[in-house]
Amino acid sequence: MSSAAEQEAVAGRQATGNGRQAAAVNGARPAAPPPTVPAWPGAPTPLGARFRVGPDGVAGTNFALWAGGAEGVELCLFDESGRESRVRLAELTHEIWHGFVPGVLPGQRYGYRVHGRWDPWTGARWNPAKLLLDPYARAVDGDFGLPPEVYGHVRDWPQQHVADTVRDDRDSAPHVPKGVVVHDDDDWADDRRPKTPWADSVIYELHVKGFTRLHPGIPEELRGTYAGLAHPAAIEHLVRLGVTAVELLPVHQFAHEDHLLRRGLKNYWGYNSIGYFAPHAAYAASGTRGQQVGEFKRMVRALHAAGIEVVLDVVYNHTAEAGELGPALSLKGIDNRGYYRLQDDARRYADYTGCGNTLHVVQPQVLRLITDSLRYWVTEMGVDGFRFDLAAALARSMHDVDMLSPFLAVIAQDPVLRRVKLIAEPWDVGSGGYQVGAFPPLWTEWNDRYRNAVRDFWRHALPDVREMGYRLSGSSDLYAWGGRRPYASVNFITAHDGFTLRDLVSYERKHNEANGEGNRDGTDDNRAFNGGTEGETDDEEVRALRRRQLRNLLTTLLLSTGVPMLVAGDELGRTQRGNNNAYCQDNEISWLDWGLLEDPGWHALFALTSRLIALRHRHPVLRRRAFFSGRAQTADGLRDLAWFTSRGTEMTEQDWYAPAATLGMYLSGRDIPGRDERGEQILDDSFLAVLHAGEGPVDFTLPGPPWAERYEVVVDTSREEQGEAPGVEHRAGTEITMPARAVLLLRVAG
Repeated sequence: MSSAAEQEAVAGRQATGNGRQAAAVNGARPAAPPPTVPAWPGAPTPLGARFRVGPDGVAGTNFALWAGGAEGVELCLFDESGRESRVRLAELTHEIWHGFVPGVLPGQRYGYRVHGRWDPWTGARWNPAKLLLDPYARAVDGDFGLPPEVYGHVRDWPQQHVADTVRDDRDSAPHVPKGVVVHDDDDWADDRRPKTPWADSVIYELHVKGFTRLHPGIPEELRGTYAGLAHPAAIEHLVRLGVTAVELLPVHQFAHEDHLLRRGLKNYWGYNSIGYFAPHAAYAASGTRGQQVGEFKRMVRALHAAGIEVVLDVVYNHTAEAGELGPALSLKGIDNRGYYRLQDDARRYADYTGCGNTLHVVQPQVLRLITDSLRYWVTEMGVDGFRFDLAAALARSMHDVDMLSPFLAVIAQDPVLRRVKLIAEPWDVGSGGYQVGAFPPLWTEWNDRYRNAVRDFWRHALPDVREMGYRLSGSSDLYAWGGRRPYASVNFITAHDGFTLRDLVSYERKHNEANGEGNRDGTDDNRAFNGGTEGETDDEEVRALRRRQLRNLLTTLLLSTGVPMLVAGDELGRTQRGNNNAYCQDNEISWLDWGLLEDPGWHALFALTSRLIALRHRHPVLRRRAFFSGRAQTADGLRDLAWFTSRGTEMTEQDWYAPAATLGMYLSGRDIPGRDERGEQILDDSFLAVLHAGEGPVDFTLPGPPWAERYEVVVDTSREEQGEAPGVEHRAGTEITMPARAVLLLRVAG
């Protein structure tokens, strides 16, 4: 150990021994002990708080908490005035502390105090002065502020390099939210899940609050809530657009970071979870004493009735407790060493997430917490799937990402979870964390290589068209292994993280000053093209180019093989004013401006988007369930997929490597693999898509037989208004002029 490290260790251990003194310095005063309540033994399963009828027909609640290394657990009950009563859980079964408390009914608020050693040097951070949220709480009442009292250590200790080793004995109960006992007797008998096949899915990523907060058709008291998203006015937009699933930004109970609260901001996106079973209380219109659970279920039912699945963006890789200098809200005070990955220096946390901590998914109790949570949201809350934030962190065994990891193995054999939609964000921030294309066959993945290629193509920055060819046709180079299918690729151009689609064609540099971080946050790799002017402009020529680029991007996305994902508002021209990291902007920067639909130009964009989605739904050739073979199936030489140069000739190996801004893609509706539900061959129209990203027009010769005799224009992105069907016909072999930066979709006629 170096001399500096020795000095830190000595200072820290001295500080640890002075915990009582530290508390006194910070104003702690002895208080009268709260009253105690007796408990019956109860049962160690299920974990959490479960209302039921106990012995002799007595109604009450069974409480069970895993706290492996703890020396004792107290259940704390709070009445309407906030007065606390304590229940000693004397029963311990397989490291689970449990007891049944008669008379505790739904709506009861509660938390835990967990006793044990305070020795941060070995990773032990028990502190019974801190009221802890039940990891299995199904509802949470109250919000997390972060005053000094909620930290297990003395946050303002003068020697900050050892502050996390000094125990703070002040009571945190007045400053933290409480769990709520919830009674759940819903069997979902009246619900009908859409069960949309992956190949037929169109995903729409949205924020519950941001999507509904300004919607004029939703009553004011319901805006920003689950009830608002369930309102017919909100669902009508989704149905008109044609999406099959909403992917909700995190709705698990989450907390706001200290650095944001100090700047008068909040965590808007919600990637800071602290309650994996509880719907985020701030999104409930009906109340937070358990009512949020029923409101969430009614929202799911309403979406299902409209044929729309519900996918949750979930954050099981880290929690809101951050690192050693973070607050003690739940797991850190229950069993820090049992829940989190620690470094060799157990005082420090292993951080593969960039958020201060990483859940130790290899530990059985952590794996149980996550899978219990997932099953709960499927079986009792009605959701249809999950998108896993930083999924590579969950797939790590001891250190490295391992596709045979316990987490992935458990998911693969679970009879509930293996049947729902599973989407991986296939990377984390640790070494070896980039795993696009590596997840097993059960999974689909966010394909950022698709995003990058499409952005680069339309700003004319690709050296050749090889990458674009792979991305348009389902990314077989990434996913054609192990039985995976084209729908393993979730194709997206924008997501919540980064520019909106309108900002992608309006800004080339991020403008995140409103976040208060000196514009240092957010990526600098935007791959954007602003048309020659940064930001909003009155130049009509630039504005027209930008609208055309939006049409190009949306058309490319919805014609590509794979599963398309749109971001809420991109179909309306939503802007975040150049902010590419609006995670802390709970205001008009992030909320959808529904007034855009009143603008003819943006309404036309919505009309085109819905028309493209409808086209995709009608034509199975656009949503293939198997990869293209590229081989001729019949004597005439027609293949399921063919690529053409602007000369109307099939591309050669040399053409793929040559600089080009134009690409023709032919999709044959005669050679779709598989059969329909009646065992019949699937037949469809054939299409030719011509994508031209050049700055000037180009002549393109339409391929002749065997590909086609005639072509009919279906979509022409050079036009502001598409109409129901442009309907212009061209004979095969005709040389047409492709305008600068445009997509032409032609149907093979006859």
